[in-house]
Amino acid sequence: MAGIGKRAGFGGVAAMVLLGVFLLGACSPSPQVAEQAQPVLVMHPAPGPGTAVSAFAGEIRARQESALAFRVGGNIIRRNVDLGDRVKRGDVLAELDPADLRLQAQATRAQLAAAEAELARASADRSRYAALARQQLVSRSQADAQNAAAAAAAGQVRAIRAQLDVASNAAGYTLLRAPRDGVIADRQAEAGQVVAAGQTVFVLAGDAGREVAIALPETSIRQFHVGQPVLVELWNAPGVRLPGTIREISPAADPQARTYAARVTLVGAAAQAVELGQSARVYAAGDGGQTLAIPLSALQRGAHGAFAVWIVDPSTRTARLTPVRIGAIGSDSVPVLGGLSAGQWIVAAGGHLLREGQPVAPVDRDNRPVVMAATPAMAAK
Repeated sequence: MAGIGKRAGFGGVAAMVLLGVFLLGACSPSPQVAEQAQPVLVMHPAPGPGTAVSAFAGEIRARQESALAFRVGGNIIRRNVDLGDRVKRGDVLAELDPADLRLQAQATRAQLAAAEAELARASADRSRYAALARQQLVSRSQADAQNAAAAAAAGQVRAIRAQLDVASNAAGYTLLRAPRDGVIADRQAEAGQVVAAGQTVFVLAGDAGREVAIALPETSIRQFHVGQPVLVELWNAPGVRLPGTIREISPAADPQARTYAARVTLVGAAAQAVELGQSARVYAAGDGGQTLAIPLSALQRGAHGAFAVWIVDPSTRTARLTPVRIGAIGSDSVPVLGGLSAGQWIVAAGGHLLREGQPVAPVDRDNRPVVMAATPAMAAK
C-alpha cells in the first residue's frame, strides 16, 4: 500500500508539472510576423480646372559646369582622362611640355644671381665712399651717387626675384588639375595639340547637383518666379514626374530666340534618377488661380469629419493621412485648395484599407511598381 501511495503521489506531481509547462507555453508571446506592404494605386495631383500648365523642353545639366584650361600656353604631351571619366579634386587631367618654362625659370635664376652680385659690389662701394666722405676725402655728391647705385641694385634684385617666382609658378601650371569632384562632360583638345593660355581643354560637370536647362517664353515670363515648384518628366520615362523648383531665371532675354534662360533644380532622389544630357520636359503652372485636382476615390474622411488624403512618404514608403481643403466636388474629381502640393504622391485607390503609418507598395494603373522620388519639402526634412 505504501508503494502504491508513493506511485500515486509521483504521478500527481508529474501531472502538475506538465500542466505548468502547458500554461507557460500558452502564455508565451507568439513570434511577430513582418507586416506585408499593402498595394495601392498612387499618382501625382493633376492641375485643376482653370490652371494654365505649360510644358517646356529641356536638357539635364550639372549645376556647376567648369571650362578647364591651362594658365600658360604650350604643347600637350599627356592626356590622362577620357570623356565620361569620373575625377576627384586634385587629379591631374593633362600635362604640357614643361621644357621651355623650366629654361625660362633657369634664365631668370641666373639673372637674379647677377643682380645679387651687382648689389654686393654696390653695397661695398657705398661703404667705402661713406668712410671717405667722413674723412672729407671725397665730395658729398659722390657719396650720394654710391648710395643711389646701391639702392638701385637692391631694387633690381627684388624685381628679378619676383620674376623668378612668376617663372617658377608658370612651370607648375603645366599640370591641369581637377578643381572639384565630377565627371568629364566634354573634351576639346588632344595630346600633341598646341594650346594657348585660357583655351578650353575639358568641361567638368561637378557633383553639386543636377538641373534642367529650359527657356521660358517672353510672352508669359511674368507668370514664373524663382522657387516655383514644377514637375520634370524624362523622355525615356514617360509618366514618371520628378519634383523640382525653378532656381534661377535670366534677367535678360536671348537676343535671337527672345526667350529667358532658366534652371530647374532636382533634389534628393530625383537628382540621382537622371543622367547628364538626357532630354526632359518641364511642366509648370503659371501663377494665379492655381489649383490641384484629385480623383474622388482618393478623398477620405479624417478627424472630426474633415476631408483628408493618404500621402505616401517616398523615403519610408508608408502612408499618412493629411487634411486638405477642397472645393466643389465634381462628377469624378475634386479640386484641392490647400494642404497638398503638386509633387506629392497620393493614394488614388485602396485608401479605405489603410491605417496611419502602414507600409505600402505603390503601383501605377498598369500594376507596375512605381519609382518614387522625394518632393523638395520632404528632402528638406
